[in-house]
Amino acid sequence: MSAKENYYQPEAECMSREKMHDLQSERLITQVKHVYANVGYYREKMDASGVRPEDVKSIADLGKLPFLTKDDLREAYPYGLLAVPREAPVRIHSTSGTTGKRVVAFLTQQDIDLWYDCCARALAAAGATPGDVVQISYGYGLFTGGAGLDGGSHKLGSLTLPMSSGFTDRQLQFMCDLGATIICCTPSYAEFLAETIEERGIGDSVKLKAGIFGAEAWSNEMRLRLEQKLGIKAYDIYGLTEITGPGVSFECSQQEGLHINEDHFVAEIINPETGEVLPDGEKGELVFTCLTKQAFPLLRYRTRDISILSRKECQCGRTLAKMSRLMGRSDDMLIIKGVNVFPSQIETVLIDYGLSSNYQLVIDRVNHSDTLEVRVELTPEMFSGSGTVGAVEKHERMLRDAIKNMLGIAAKVKLVNPKTITRSEGKAVRVIDNRKV
Repeated sequence: MSAKENYYQPEAECMSREKMHDLQSERLITQVKHVYANVGYYREKMDASGVRPEDVKSIADLGKLPFLTKDDLREAYPYGLLAVPREAPVRIHSTSGTTGKRVVAFLTQQDIDLWYDCCARALAAAGATPGDVVQISYGYGLFTGGAGLDGGSHKLGSLTLPMSSGFTDRQLQFMCDLGATIICCTPSYAEFLAETIEERGIGDSVKLKAGIFGAEAWSNEMRLRLEQKLGIKAYDIYGLTEITGPGVSFECSQQEGLHINEDHFVAEIINPETGEVLPDGEKGELVFTCLTKQAFPLLRYRTRDISILSRKECQCGRTLAKMSRLMGRSDDMLIIKGVNVFPSQIETVLIDYGLSSNYQLVIDRVNHSDTLEVRVELTPEMFSGSGTVGAVEKHERMLRDAIKNMLGIAAKVKLVNPKTITRSEGKAVRVIDNRKV
């Protein structure tokens, strides 16, 4: 255990590998029985795979269980994977699904308390203490970011500023007046804040020492920029709504990968094509199993995120396994303004409006904020019959509204003449991502 490192629950964060193995085995056995008894959807999957709860005797038997995917979550929406009586959950969080159906995750009060513990660990690893002022500039509501770090800050005993996203003038006023020392937000918004602070010449009034940034892809180069501009140490955090939101894993002072809260979540790396479990050190798709969640406990959930696992000793003193920062996706999901976006969602809207399947999504980052432009060809009938400027603008407004309703974020829509989007002889180029993170 490092004398310089802050821990929130050192008994778990620095547990010996042997004790962690035994704890995970005990909790997995209990969880499998719980899911099999209470989730008909997953019981059918287990039966189809020829596995019963008594076949799982330790964490070494995890591979006997079938995978869950986002398709399963969509098929079982909304209550099909609920593992407790309907009156037991006290909250839901949600993220967008691939065809308009949202992914809904349920939480009991115990689930929330354990989630907040995980976020408190992340805050402590970033140097937060009860004497710090933690400014939460992630969105609140159905999005998990604001709620998770807010709860973690309360658990830690820090003074919490529940700012939510946007309203930059107010963000900076509270940051300076109340002496915020920890900022939690997306990295792109952190960069916008840094630029605004510089423009206004108020750097001397900013007391930040650390930032916890997630919900978007960001590079080490961006980390260095944020650290230099804000005078902080910048920490990564990982999570996904289906598992628990932020706090599944977090960076420590070493900034050499994210520690996984293994007493609550078991991580595997698999070959995304074959499902074969890969050894530590090999790149593949992250799979998570929830060990302690009551309401919505997913077993072997395929995240589609690409990473590498390591159990090498960390100088911070934590024994928790680490995952590398994300290295891409095994599907076509995009993250825009912290929101999961699938091209198929937008294609669904276009088809519903009778538009062409020839389209492109152009993503950029302007003034440190993600932008999305949808370019789609008019059909020949629309072009010849109602291609006036007024008619085109009306169609564009209708599509903008429909896409915002589908995704929850705004997009620019540009209707173009037929056959003006470049064709490809191979796979169609649907996405042009110009962001430089």
